[in-house]
Amino acid sequence: MGQQSLTWYVYLLSCADQSLYCGITTDLARRLAQHNGELPGGARYTRGRRPCRLLAFAQKPCKSLALSLEYKIKHCPKAQKAALLIHESRTEHSEKSSCST
Repeated sequence: MGQQSLTWYVYLLSCADQSLYCGITTDLARRLAQHNGELPGGARYTRGRRPCRLLAFAQKPCKSLALSLEYKIKHCPKAQKAALLIHESRTEHSEKSSCST
């Protein structure tokens, strides 16, 4: 399976201490289970802040677009992070042409 056939997800978690965590993955359910300790893996940041719950996510057709959105979210104010991601998930763009093959 090539990278271009995968759907990438940019997601935002709310941790038990009310902090936010943003990341990307190709398998949202698996990644959430990892962050909550149900499966091996997960970010060091979320290990001490469980449980984590999914606030919002957006789909992207390639990893480079997912990484760009993740960077944008990580650099905006906390109050705007979820709104930005929700807006991205509702916005339909022709992004396939931006992905390298």
